[in-house]
Amino acid sequence: MPTTKPTPSARERELLERAYAYSLTHGLADLSLRPLATAIGSSPRVLLFLFGSKDGLIRALLARARVDELELLRQIDARYDEPPGLTAVARELWSWLAAAERRPLMKFWVEAYGRSLVAPEGPWAEYGRSTVDDWLELLKASQPDPGSAAAEARRTGVLAMLRGALIDLLATGDLDRTTAALDDYLAST
Repeated sequence: MPTTKPTPSARERELLERAYAYSLTHGLADLSLRPLATAIGSSPRVLLFLFGSKDGLIRALLARARVDELELLRQIDARYDEPPGLTAVARELWSWLAAAERRPLMKFWVEAYGRSLVAPEGPWAEYGRSTVDDWLELLKASQPDPGSAAAEARRTGVLAMLRGALIDLLATGDLDRTTAALDDYLAST
């Protein structure tokens, strides 16, 4: 019989938001409960009680990050009455991804995505795949002929370009070059 997790308490939601803000600045790679708990006004014992384990907390943080990602996808989708086209959506996504205020979130995403590849059975399980699926669905909805093999290949290429440009932007900070590369790619497809 499957069990469902009870609705989180106000305190659990508050600590999750604080832990999420902390992880956007400090990352997850070397996450240690003691410094995290101190920084967010809690204790390791309370975090373990609320989230079950460090892995449980990481899963909750990844789910919280996914909420931001899905909200972006919903906002873009809601702006259009009919498919705007893959190029328009890709440019809108890039503007959102490349915004300076989102760099901590994007670094968090890259870290979590990478960890899901090297530690697929841990708390990171399925994170990478689920984000690929989410983004491909958004891109698919922007296409007038989403069922064709050519449309699938194009949206996969656009997603790969967006993610590659994002990683390069995060590594170098060169917004002009990465934006020009994305624009060039979109113009040629």
